This record gives sequence, C-alpha cells and structure tokens, in this order.
Amino acid sequence: MDALPPPPHSSRRRFLGMAAGVPLAATGALALGAGTARAATDSAYVMCYFTESPDMLAADYGLHLAVSPDGLEWTPLNQNNPVATPSAGSGGLRDPFVLRKQDGTFVVLATDLKGTDWTYVSQYIHVWDSTDLRTFTGYRRMKLHDMNTHSWAPEAFWDAGRGQYAVIYSAVDASGHNVIMVNYTGDFVTAGGPQVFFDPGYDVIDGDLAVGVNGVNYLYFKKNSTLVGARSGSLDPGSFTEFSTAVSHGGTEAPTLVKSLTSSGTWYLWGDTWSPNGVFYAWRTGSLAAGTWTALDQKTYTQPLNSKHCGIQPITATEYANLLAKWGTPAWNRLKSYNYPARYVRHSNFAGRIDEYAFDPYTDGMWKLVPGLADGSGVSFQSVNYPTRYLRHYDYALRLDVNDGTSTFAGDATFYRTAGLADASWASFRSYNNPTRYIRHSDFALRIDPVSTTTDQQDATFRVGY
Repeated sequence: MDALPPPPHSSRRRFLGMAAGVPLAATGALALGAGTARAATDSAYVMCYFTESPDMLAADYGLHLAVSPDGLEWTPLNQNNPVATPSAGSGGLRDPFVLRKQDGTFVVLATDLKGTDWTYVSQYIHVWDSTDLRTFTGYRRMKLHDMNTHSWAPEAFWDAGRGQYAVIYSAVDASGHNVIMVNYTGDFVTAGGPQVFFDPGYDVIDGDLAVGVNGVNYLYFKKNSTLVGARSGSLDPGSFTEFSTAVSHGGTEAPTLVKSLTSSGTWYLWGDTWSPNGVFYAWRTGSLAAGTWTALDQKTYTQPLNSKHCGIQPITATEYANLLAKWGTPAWNRLKSYNYPARYVRHSNFAGRIDEYAFDPYTDGMWKLVPGLADGSGVSFQSVNYPTRYLRHYDYALRLDVNDGTSTFAGDATFYRTAGLADASWASFRSYNNPTRYIRHSDFALRIDPVSTTTDQQDATFRVGY
C-alpha cells in the first residue's frame, strides 16, 4: 500500500502506529501466477500501477499499464493514462495487482482508496476480469471482512493444496496493528471468511508472495519502512517466519518479487518509496534462500513516469505485441543522465538542466523528439507543456525558447543523435551549428561543450526512454 503521507513526510506505519497506539519475471509457480492451461512461453512483462507526483499534479487513481521486453526499461501504455477506472466505492484505486489465473486469463485486484486518506474504511477490493489485458470486464467489488478497517494492497496466488485462490491483504485486526489477512476464493466474486495469514507481532503491510521456490514459499512485506522476507514450507496461515536481511532506500514499501526468465536462480526485488514519494528501487539476489540483496544501479532500469506501487506479471511475446498494438507507445520521451541516473533532462524557469526524479511539474521533463528544425535528419526537442518552445543553445547554455522562425533559431535547436559517448547503447547529441560541441550537463545545468575527457563523455550521454 504505497503512500504519500501528509507533510511533513511520515510513513503509513507511523500514522497507523499513532492511530492504533535485467530481464525479470517468473517461471514456475509464483504469486504472480502461472496458468497451467497455457502452452505459450512468457518472454516479456506487464506492470500495473497508479500515478502520483510530488505536488500531486500526476495523481490518477485508475489502473495504469506499462510493458517491457526485459523487465528493466518500461513503456507506459495509453500515453500513461488509465486503461480502467473503478466506478464504485471510493471511485479510485491504489496498489493494483495482476494475476494470471489457472485458465490463462487474468484478474486485476486493487485497494479501494482514492487519494491518501489512510482513515478510509473499506471491507472491499476492486476486481476486474480480462482475457488479454486489452479489455477489462465484470468490474465489481469483492467483500473480504466486516471489520472497521481497510483492505490494503491485495494480491493473490493459487493454493494448489486447497484448490482455491488465496487473496492476501493488510488490515488492522483485534491486535490493534496491521496484519496480513487471507481469504480463499474460487471465482473472485465471493470470498470465504478472513483469517490471519501473517502476524509477526508488529505492524506489517504490502505482502508479496513467491510460491514453490525449491519447495519453499517466500513472503516479502514492509517492516519499519524496510523490505523484509519470511518463509515457510507450506502455505498455511501462521506458518511463515521472518528470515531475511532488511533492504531499503529511504522510506521503502510495496515489495514486488520477480524471477529472471533467463538467469536461473536470479531474483529481483522492487520497492517503492514514500520519502521521496514514488521512486522505485530494485535489488538482485542469486538465491532467495540466502535472504540477502544487492542494489541495482539506476542506470539499468527506468520506471514508468509517476508510477506508484507496481505489480509485475510475465506475459508472452504475442501478448506484449498485442498490448502495444492496442494502446500504443507514448508520443513523448524522457532523457535520463548516464552518470547521474536519478536525474532527468528538464526545463526549469525555461533553463535546461537535469534534476532528480520525481519533480513537478512533471511535464517539464517530457519532450517530443521531432525532426530537426534546421535538418530533418537531426532532432529538435519540443517541450510537451510549452509546445511553441524548443530546447536551444544561447551563449552555449541550453534554454527553452519560443521558435521565432529564424534560421539562427533552427540551427541552435537542432542536434544530431549519435551513439552515446560513454555507452554506445545510450545516446549523445551533437550541435548542428557548433559541430565540435555536444549537449552535456555541468553542475546540473545543460549546455553545449567540446567533449574530451571521460567525465565529459559521461556528462554528454543520456538514455532516451519513457
């Protein structure tokens, strides 16, 4: 249940304490699900999420989707707009989760909460059915309990021993703190009575489960703004015991476990932060049983713009292609700095610079890469939120100016995209009318300069993505 607490920043755990006193994905049986009726091989990934930004300009509590061929670089679908929106309860969602069911179709679950009112009470979760994640049908809310509390961050897995799906979620029970509850269902329409699935004796939210990994089941969750794991040889409620080393980056929650499709034994753990709000971090391990994780370099992955509390589901190559065909790719790009990968190219007071993600207005960091104004084989950077303005150099500094139609402006605003000077899989941009100079950052300000040193090359290298 990823959150933006009221200022000053504080975690939901603190709030509730006061109130209550690389290629990624999955093979085999996972919390994300493995449909036994399917013969196709998963080779790509879909991510579900909702959106927020620091000043809440991007707040949208509908279902958002992104896809990735490698689980690292993500392409938002439908221009990063929602593909489905709840029509009952709070009228909004948080913490969506996609499960592939045993018949190969999908079910989507989500918290019934629009916004950040952590006192909002709902005994229900949102549910959709989908055959292909291109259409969403049968929208409903499923009731889980009668307690005067919430039903946060629902996820589900197939419990083969019971022949039913288990829905886990966080709620405050008679203990006075959040525990992870479980209900069993065969149809995601009605659910059996709630049971306590995991209660370590302290507040715990955001459970995420990997099922049947070398005979062991792993449950990751938020503990004191860190991500911690528990494990069990069974799926029985009450059987899990904490074991792992905690990981975090600032205030971290919303763990998502994902198994590599291409590297046996490799697992990734995604986490979302509430301070700063909405930044995803990822860790890697070669063994879930070891319970230790190594942080990934942010150069290796890029989350969808303004995404919060993700769920990641493996999909087939056909499903990946069909989702792109249905929803399209964004008409804009973002540019990530190579040597400061937490920072993105943006304009601020019409000056070009790189700033740390996330920021508002978030549209300051969105660009349309259009044919060069002076040479169509080059590229010009058109601002999304100021479409009459382009990034151009003036006295070698980059700034956002209105296109005055002159040849001088066109030349100043045109660049040639080349292989990245520090990494050929990235990009660099050489000036059209000052061809010995490249776009680079210096003290986080953008300018065009000659490039000679290794540092210069890194400063002049960017990832063009979303």
